[in-house]
Amino acid sequence: MCNFAFSTAHSTRIDNRIDMSRLTILGIESSCDDTSAAVITDGILRSNVIASQSVHEEYGGVVPELASRAHQQNIVPVVSAALSRAGIEPKDLDAIAFTRGPGLLGSLLVGTSFAKGMSLGLRIPIIDVNHLHGHVLSHFIRRKEDDEVPEFPFLCLLVSGGNSQIILVKSDSNMEILGQTIDDAAGEAFDKCAKVMGLPYPGGPHIDRLAAEGNPARFKFAKPRMAGLDYSFSGLKTSFLYTLRDQLKLNPAFIEENKADLAASLQRTIVEILIDKLDAAVKLTGVKTVAIGGGVSANSGVRQAVADFCGSRGLKAFIPERVFTTDNAAMVAIAGYFKCLRKDFCSYDEVPYARVTI
Repeated sequence: MCNFAFSTAHSTRIDNRIDMSRLTILGIESSCDDTSAAVITDGILRSNVIASQSVHEEYGGVVPELASRAHQQNIVPVVSAALSRAGIEPKDLDAIAFTRGPGLLGSLLVGTSFAKGMSLGLRIPIIDVNHLHGHVLSHFIRRKEDDEVPEFPFLCLLVSGGNSQIILVKSDSNMEILGQTIDDAAGEAFDKCAKVMGLPYPGGPHIDRLAAEGNPARFKFAKPRMAGLDYSFSGLKTSFLYTLRDQLKLNPAFIEENKADLAASLQRTIVEILIDKLDAAVKLTGVKTVAIGGGVSANSGVRQAVADFCGSRGLKAFIPERVFTTDNAAMVAIAGYFKCLRKDFCSYDEVPYARVTI
């Protein structure tokens, strides 16, 4: 375990004293219910430690107060483990990147406060990171020097529990939202439909597992007719709920007898909605590279559909490792690395925010 002995100094290292030829960044992620810390040196991942919270399972969703308390318990050992696995001491760090938002305010406060305190003790700068930027830039995390990364510009389909967006990524600091959900996100559709089926929280992975065993053409659910590139998933959820309601009147065992087919049909519908808009975005922009990110990009159906879509159109596809799809500090560290190269540091007056767009 590393020994955190912070001084009481309140000045940070002068920006131009950082050795820009070799940057080591500590990333801290605490936006929801995963406490994570990672170390990146010159874009190469050296460690990525994640502590998940099982306490929320019995409540069917994340309880903010319990999440923030768990972050307080986890953050020191998680950061310590990240530094230890990277083989470095705190004094070897050049900057600390932390998720400033969006997310749960109580959870964000834990990570933000820890980053500020560690920064003061080590006299190094802090870098605030937009959580959504982190998901987009996760494709630039490399495990070795010759790992392939996207070239700008590229399209990123960002799909998670709270966001469904199509983003034109022009550079690491210039991103344009072309379309986004006007109501529920894809991840919400997975989780809430799973909940009415009686599946444990989080429901998305259970839907994915069941879908592999079911018939995706068995049930038809409503798909929205949205103009442009925006998404909507509320109608799908209603259609799914009404299907269950009507069938349960005829057969109380309907869900249990048809779980796999329901999951497969739901997953197929969500994937089709996502790909239809992605196809329109490719035609609109002419971009030849497509990436996906966010928690829902861990879904097997989404990953296969994007790979097939890109393959059929001669597009380059970037599909992240599953460990980089959910909330993790490696994506925070790589986003912080890009900002550090520009010397885009953060003041200690900055506070977390719950909501923000790209």
